[in-house]
Amino acid sequence: MLILLPPSETKRPGGRERALDIGALALPELRAARDAAVDALVALSGDEEHAARVLKLSPRQRPDIAHNATLRTAPTLPAVDRYTGVLFDALDAATLDAASRRWLGAHVLIHSAPFGPVGALDAIPTYRLAAGTALPGIPPLRRHWAGEVTEALRAAAPSFILDLRSEAYVDLGPVPAEVDSAYLRVVTIGEDGVTRALNHFNKHGKGAVVRRLAQTRPRIATRKALMAWADTAGVALRDGASGEIDLVV
Repeated sequence: MLILLPPSETKRPGGRERALDIGALALPELRAARDAAVDALVALSGDEEHAARVLKLSPRQRPDIAHNATLRTAPTLPAVDRYTGVLFDALDAATLDAASRRWLGAHVLIHSAPFGPVGALDAIPTYRLAAGTALPGIPPLRRHWAGEVTEALRAAAPSFILDLRSEAYVDLGPVPAEVDSAYLRVVTIGEDGVTRALNHFNKHGKGAVVRRLAQTRPRIATRKALMAWADTAGVALRDGASGEIDLVV
């Protein structure tokens, strides 16, 4: 099984004095697309005023331009530790044991805007780039990434993909049609019996279920096997709309 996570706008600063190694990231087929996106973002960051307009940054966010300018030389952290926010706080990877973190490294990709999907333990610097940005010098990110990411996911040949990404990041790399997959939707059931999708707690639910998977480290190769795991792990999964699984919280 392969799990696809969205990134987070908020990121933990600093890291180890080990620069970005694009050639060492998961899905090596994306090397050329990654180099092009990183080069475009670094070049843009040489002009602070232009970068602030293109990236739609507030005055408070302008220091992030300096981070973008040093993408190739800045300190790095494992991606699962770099991102913060509701989903990653619920996942709380820093408190997992070594075996659970290795499971994340083998089964989880986090879909970033400048690097494409990276492994949970892949070392990346901090940056500021949203999925909807059009960087000068390359096509809009949707066109730059979508076909490349889909092909890379196909080459990875996963038996089953559980997609937890937001819509904006799904657009940056749809799951290949021939791969068995499901999109995870977080819902609640009201006292009136009506099922409703959640917004804020959507991210918390996704982080919590990935943490539970990492802790139990199941071998899952099909949607049916995922549902069977959920029954034994105390996770409320159920069949949703076509191509979806509902996580009831």
